[in-house]
Amino acid sequence: MRALLLSGGMDSIALAYWQRPELAFTIDYGQAPASAEIAAARQVCDELGIDHHVVRADCSSLGSGDMANKTPLDIAPVPEWWPFRNQLLLTLAGMRAVSLGVRTLMVGSVASDGVHTDGRKEFYTAIDALMGLQEGTMRVEAPALGMTTAELVERSGVPRSLLAWAHSCHIGPLACGACRGCVKHYEVTMQVYGDPY
Repeated sequence: MRALLLSGGMDSIALAYWQRPELAFTIDYGQAPASAEIAAARQVCDELGIDHHVVRADCSSLGSGDMANKTPLDIAPVPEWWPFRNQLLLTLAGMRAVSLGVRTLMVGSVASDGVHTDGRKEFYTAIDALMGLQEGTMRVEAPALGMTTAELVERSGVPRSLLAWAHSCHIGPLACGACRGCVKHYEVTMQVYGDPY
């Protein structure tokens, strides 16, 4: 059985449409936009017939940067950086997924995520090997890792009406229009569809 980490952002929504996993996990780890991410992911799963699970673990005291409404640490490569975030998300999802018989856990990382160490091929190779060593022998895949978000959206064929549910803001549950997530959302929409609405 295959599952997807579905944040409710453009990348994971496009991947959900393209790959059609049986299950999706949205993680509320204490990030500022959690409620909007969950709502977006739930809507997409309802429309695609994907079994949706929300995993909650309040790690807000460990966060950094925009997503934690805190000043980023000095080592942060970008304003929204949260230490060990992808490792945390995969671990939390894997803890729930293994009890449901999931054998493959997909993530929506794209080429631009390489700005983070845990968004690179080397990280996914290592985490795949690590999770494969444990009981359940779960695999980790990042099918869009070599693509830009625009390429993923185009490759997936996701309808604009479904992608419109995406929540990309790093600051909170309403789009701020200025953070890196909101800017990316606007730029990809312009590139793929020619206008933002």
